[in-house]
Amino acid sequence: MIVVSALDDQWNELTGLRTNLAWQRVDHAADFDQYKDADAFFCLKENEISAVFNSLTKPVIINSVVHTLAELNLQANVCRINGWVGFLNRTVWEIAGATDVAIESIFKPLDIKINFVKDEPGFISARVIAMIINEAYFALEDNVSSKAEIDTAMKLGTNYPFGPFEWAAMIGTGNVLALLQQLYLTDSRYKPSQLLITETSEKN
Repeated sequence: MIVVSALDDQWNELTGLRTNLAWQRVDHAADFDQYKDADAFFCLKENEISAVFNSLTKPVIINSVVHTLAELNLQANVCRINGWVGFLNRTVWEIAGATDVAIESIFKPLDIKINFVKDEPGFISARVIAMIINEAYFALEDNVSSKAEIDTAMKLGTNYPFGPFEWAAMIGTGNVLALLQQLYLTDSRYKPSQLLITETSEKN
């Protein structure tokens, strides 16, 4: 049994094509302690870190794209993934944390191949996609083209499944901006577009 704290979109992506498993959904990660005999725990709500994690011995998988395990100071059975919408239904996941047989055994029946990566903000794919979205906003700032035309050009020109603005809408501009701001602290290449900042602020 796998216990999951997730938003509706995350829950549907994670479980929709994996109906052969025993899933248990809970409202909050704090409810995990009611299912201590579960095989694993997925905490997919962004920044929902619970003191309950300290009492769990089975693998805990958290959605933490921006903040690292080292920064969060979590125990060895906790791993990070990218839980953004659009990433949970993939068959290959990036995961940061200690390589462990128990972790690997959880993902095999899920039919998910895991790639262990460094415990860095953004992993690999999220930081690349965030940069693509940011560059698209810079292009929009410069009146290069419209959102729809940029999306179409990127899909036709690069064979991406989504255009950058479609990606931004699906992931949430707040999530993209938070990652860019974190990366910008140590690398000026990730400076967020002012238009992205403004648009995100207007949505909140």
